[in-house]
Amino acid sequence: MTKSNIEVKKVETLFDELDRLHEAIKGRAYDLFRNTGTPWGSALRDWLTAEREFVSRPPIELRQKDSTFEVRVALPGVDAKDLDVQITSEGMLIKADAAHEHGAECSVHVCEFGPGKVFRSIDFPEKIDPDSAKAELKNGMLFLTASIAKAATAKKVDVKAA
Repeated sequence: MTKSNIEVKKVETLFDELDRLHEAIKGRAYDLFRNTGTPWGSALRDWLTAEREFVSRPPIELRQKDSTFEVRVALPGVDAKDLDVQITSEGMLIKADAAHEHGAECSVHVCEFGPGKVFRSIDFPEKIDPDSAKAELKNGMLFLTASIAKAATAKKVDVKAA
């Protein structure tokens, strides 16, 4: 049973990373569209193909237990050193490079594994405290816990005459 603690990086926003991925997919989709050789092409098919080439979306489970969110993400074949977890008070982003190679010691007849990038964003239903987030990778599953942020309360401010 392998277990690795994962560094959770607190960031201000996830939008920059999402924009970079969107631009890469857009460029690849355009290349596919341009190379189809037909004037009618299929923009949607090209976009979805480009998206599949760039990312895979691992299945997740988001649960709330008392004042804590628990996130489980299936990441088979991903090493802890290749995993990047970023968190804000509103959500989290999971990125990883998944490698898969065949050795010369055997003949492979069927293989549905492939190299690629894992990319998944998750929005929390309530704000969390990013400093409380802890993550570990165990048997191909990422487990993350984060405390729900305490609600801000109004405070009376006394005004003094000058």
